[in-house]
Amino acid sequence: MSGVAVPAPPAAAPVRARGLPIWRWSPLWLVLIGLVAALLATLVWLAGRYEATQAQTQVERDLGDAVSDIRSAFTRNVQSLQALQAGSTSREIWREQAESLLRERREWVRIEWRDAALGTVVGVNSPFRAPAFERLGRGASQPEVQAACASARRFSGAAYARSYFAPQADGLGLELMEMCLPQITGGQITGYVVATYSLSEVLATLVGPGLTRNQEVAFTEADGTRLAMHGSKRRGSRVFTAQQLLDLPGNTMVLRMDAWRAAPDLFPNVLTALVTTMSIALLAVLYLLGHDTRKRLQVEQDLADALAFRKAMEDSLVTGLRARDLQGRTTYVNPAFCDMVGFSPDELLGRGSPAPYWPPDLADEYSRRQEARLAAGHAPPREGFESVFMRKDGSRFPVLIIEAPLINASGLQTGWMSAVLDISEQRRVEELSRASQERLQATARLATVGEMASLLSHELNQPLAAISSYATGSINLLQEGGHEQLDDIEQAVRRIAEQAERAGRVIKSVHDFVRRRDQAREAVAPQALVEAILPLANLQARKLGVRVLTRLEPGLPQVVCDRTMVEQVLLNLARNAMQAMDAAAVSDPALEIAVRRVSPPAGEPGKRWIEFAVTDHGPGIPEDVKQQLFTPFFTTKQEGMGLGLSLCRTVVEQHGGFITFEPNRPQGTIFRFTLPAAPPDSHS
Repeated sequence: MSGVAVPAPPAAAPVRARGLPIWRWSPLWLVLIGLVAALLATLVWLAGRYEATQAQTQVERDLGDAVSDIRSAFTRNVQSLQALQAGSTSREIWREQAESLLRERREWVRIEWRDAALGTVVGVNSPFRAPAFERLGRGASQPEVQAACASARRFSGAAYARSYFAPQADGLGLELMEMCLPQITGGQITGYVVATYSLSEVLATLVGPGLTRNQEVAFTEADGTRLAMHGSKRRGSRVFTAQQLLDLPGNTMVLRMDAWRAAPDLFPNVLTALVTTMSIALLAVLYLLGHDTRKRLQVEQDLADALAFRKAMEDSLVTGLRARDLQGRTTYVNPAFCDMVGFSPDELLGRGSPAPYWPPDLADEYSRRQEARLAAGHAPPREGFESVFMRKDGSRFPVLIIEAPLINASGLQTGWMSAVLDISEQRRVEELSRASQERLQATARLATVGEMASLLSHELNQPLAAISSYATGSINLLQEGGHEQLDDIEQAVRRIAEQAERAGRVIKSVHDFVRRRDQAREAVAPQALVEAILPLANLQARKLGVRVLTRLEPGLPQVVCDRTMVEQVLLNLARNAMQAMDAAAVSDPALEIAVRRVSPPAGEPGKRWIEFAVTDHGPGIPEDVKQQLFTPFFTTKQEGMGLGLSLCRTVVEQHGGFITFEPNRPQGTIFRFTLPAAPPDSHS
């Protein structure tokens, strides 16, 4: 019953606006909102287009500057080569000046002095890299040199050939371009200066210093194939591209520049930001106007729906609800509570102590309990407490009351909310269950005695035969007469009394075992429990030839238990053990009943426990039987009911203990169960 929760205050119930008259936007409002939204979208689109145009223009401007830088550098290079031709009177001087130029111009990989027949006179390689023609030799590029010098003769000045790819010794390659400058003396061509350009070095040296971090420049063919490139890796999602022709004497190349940008800024200038802000403010004002227009209707409808929801929820509950203020007056009851006690709401609301549903003989006690709670401000246990109410017709019924503080919106306690459950049916079911359990246990005890009927007959025959014999002897002595026979008669009568007492003890032990008792728990000495079942256990032990041993730890405290039920557990375990040894034909069967103290389980350091152990030397328990050992109506005996061990576990667990079993090495089984020890100050 502790799982029953107190319903939340009705004001906290979820609200769903059913039938809410929603305020409708008029067409003019919708048109105005659409125009403002379109204006915003247009502004954002125009801002993006403006930024894209600016970015494209910047790329084209940067590309034009790059082309101009390349042209200027090529012109200076031609002038330097002309100065080299004019100032060199010998090959050594020419070589020295050429090496100086190569150190200044990283875009050149080789400079050659050739005669009029294009034969190489002097050739100098760049000091910054391995010789460009080391792998295939200079002869592989002779067609490009001839083409450049043919154009130079035609133009009477410097000319360029188409670029070509030259594999390198490291497995890579260079895109190279030949430039030829004719040497004219007296109107005749007397030789040439051939300079070999590396296109990648042209980009890196002549254009690279002016590039930004998000730009890349490349020489490309007409179809867009990159011949050489220089720049950073791609850094944005948008690419802006510009291309421009680099027109050289004898060769025309395409120079391409790519620039990467992130998504365009939403507000590229202050004006756009200002207009956008004003538009957003206008939309906010429009929304607030519409919201204020419908707010009042919505609040009123929400309140009506909340009240309707609360009423429906309260009417559907079968749990009685009762609210009281801090003075103990009833401020609210639901229909279920009224049906429970038989009073109408008008008869209950506003009433203080004593409540009309309090039994008159308990009203003073209930009043004191309520005053103590209200004065101290302490909440009752969360699992609730039981009480007794009286209906209007005078009948009484048990209830379970679960109370919680009633808190208002300011966080202050204004009273108590109670959930009241009628537990009459639960009590009836518990009583039926208890009676059924008691009858089942009594039946099991009677079945046990029925199984032992032959043993009881044998045990009673001996004292009855002795009584009959002594009685016949006494009669004969009395018939003979004489005072000398009085001593023999007295002795015979004493023997009759002893045998009658012996038979009485047997009958009493059976009577005590089968009689029904109230399930009252009391403090009992463990030795008394063992001694109570020994007479019945010994009956079967003598028949089966089993030695019964007891071993009790000295100074054991008493145990709190239902004596009859625990004795039945001990007898069931003892009989099962003896029957198991008899069925297995154990040569020296022995049964041991031991009692000792055990350590408390974890989490219960203050409790004391006593362990009972029944040990046999039988065949043990098979693995397939262990899983079903405590299952009701499961038995391995042909004539068994299958209730013995099930009832044993029920009884032990009702006392708060546990029952288990384990192998008895090297042979047999040990059944153990625990019972709580009585407190030190308890008395039997």
